[in-house]
Amino acid sequence: MKDKTEKRRGDQGQTTRQANKSAVSHKRLSQVLAGETRNVRRQSQNMPEATAWQHQRERLTMPKIIKEHSLTGRITPKLMRQAFKTVKRNRGAAGVDKVSVQMFEANLDANLDALMRDLKDRTFQAKPLRRVNIPKPGSTKTRPLGIPIVRDRVAQEVLRRLLEPIFEPLFHDASHGFRKGRGCHSAIERTLELHGQGYRHVLDADIKGFFDNLPHKVIMDAVCRRVADGNILGIVEKFLKAGVMEDGVFKPTTVGTPQGGVISPLLANIVLNQMDWALEEAGYMHVRYADDFVVLGRTKAETQGALETVRQCLDRLGLQLSEEKTRLTTYGKGYDFLGFRLSARSRRMRDKSRSKFQDKVREITTRSRNFGKEVIDALNRVIRGTANYFAQPFATCRWLFQKLDSWIRMRLRAMKKKRKNYNDNRRISGRYFCRKLGLLTLEQFCTYKDENGETRRVAPRNVAT
Repeated sequence: MKDKTEKRRGDQGQTTRQANKSAVSHKRLSQVLAGETRNVRRQSQNMPEATAWQHQRERLTMPKIIKEHSLTGRITPKLMRQAFKTVKRNRGAAGVDKVSVQMFEANLDANLDALMRDLKDRTFQAKPLRRVNIPKPGSTKTRPLGIPIVRDRVAQEVLRRLLEPIFEPLFHDASHGFRKGRGCHSAIERTLELHGQGYRHVLDADIKGFFDNLPHKVIMDAVCRRVADGNILGIVEKFLKAGVMEDGVFKPTTVGTPQGGVISPLLANIVLNQMDWALEEAGYMHVRYADDFVVLGRTKAETQGALETVRQCLDRLGLQLSEEKTRLTTYGKGYDFLGFRLSARSRRMRDKSRSKFQDKVREITTRSRNFGKEVIDALNRVIRGTANYFAQPFATCRWLFQKLDSWIRMRLRAMKKKRKNYNDNRRISGRYFCRKLGLLTLEQFCTYKDENGETRRVAPRNVAT
């Protein structure tokens, strides 16, 4: 009995010692954590400004959302006139009512007053879009476009001017499409900058039928998170459900936002902004222009993880990736982005862009047409438009431009002589086209950055052919 009592006392003492030891351990752990917290706080106070900004960038989250209510009251005659000027500057064909911009402008004041009254009185009704199918370059498929009537284009421009200042502060810095001060070139420059920082692995993603498959509920939910004006929300929904006229047959639209609409790019940015912030919170670097985007990483495993994140984000938006066009690659192997072929060796026109340019030149320089000044003027428009986009300081297109310039002059010689003969290269020199006829060349638009960072034109070579 005595032995059992002593054993019980020993067990109780051991338990008490373990409890005291555990309490001391917890106390020490609390002291350590408190000390670490003080050290972290002390380090953040002594942290340089640039490092502090990076520390905040790591914890970057989507800005706080405050809803806007009375947007209808901001529709004024001045806003209506500004919207029409933008529509007129963008030109464009007539819609289903066959009213052109010039016809609408003939009675401008009355048309704008009636449109403003309908927008503010909740009596506005959107007309169906005129369906036009344009061929995709290098493919037998076509891209469906929806052309609104001029009146609806003005109304969409009014909505864009009302909604864009609200959503612009919420957009992620990686978004470059249809934003003021940004564009395709800024997106490519940012991509090349990230490649220079060591992000050499690339997720080249493609959303399957983005504009055609985007659910209306997803669009309206995204707009409703920031806008509480029921009239404005109703007008946006009317544009989404306006339907299309194709070959004289009306077809309702229950899904998607039409390509060709004034407000469609803004709606695309509003929806895909959710994916931008999801990639940011997951720690991935990416660059997006509308529905074209690439995710960059330092390792292949990082881009594979980004692929799963993108799939989850698009699944929540009711979209999916195109499996045949989405791939994992590297900067060394190269990939196509916004019309360029980007790789560690060069930044040039992609093959589809070059074929599209050559098809335009062939259409102008067919031998059945007469050789004259109108041909040179038409060629100059095509050359100037192509060069203004591709002849950038970061591009390495000069050698390709020289070859295309020689090919254009060969087409003109064959057009003038109604034959293709290499001896005509001596009889009709390149100087004849450039100096006497005023033919532009792609090479003369090439630029480069000097040691001071200023953009300068390259000195074109003396053309022989």
